[in-house]
Amino acid sequence: MLVAVGRIGRGAEAELFARYCERLRPPIRAIEIADARGTPGEKKKREAAALLAALPVSAFVVALDAAGTMHDSAAFSRLLTRWIEAGRSVAFVIGGADGLDVRVTDRADHVLSLGRMTWPHLLVRVLLAEQLYRARAIAAGHPYHRC
Repeated sequence: MLVAVGRIGRGAEAELFARYCERLRPPIRAIEIADARGTPGEKKKREAAALLAALPVSAFVVALDAAGTMHDSAAFSRLLTRWIEAGRSVAFVIGGADGLDVRVTDRADHVLSLGRMTWPHLLVRVLLAEQLYRARAIAAGHPYHRC
């Protein structure tokens, strides 16, 4: 499951995201939260409330944040496998333009960074979907991941 602020629309990012989602079993179910209005602090608080409300209570939550832990693809595959095998649903959370409110990162069971660079959230969705596909391919011994 993916819970993200913003609408992906119909552009190239949406096509790439859909392509990787379709390859995953089960496919990623995405819940989109509307961008909030107001000052950056107000927006983060409103978005946090909506993100937290959309998460299943028992989910293992992975918040994407530049301050999180970076993993290589093999380590991420091992982590994802462990999270899935724990029997809880896994939910990834992507914040809005101003990032995630501390309430979301506090709720998270893991805070993941895709790198220190700033990425548009629509590309973050694509990067995450590709890495989820790669992680499952690594776990299955599939040749998709050759490094």
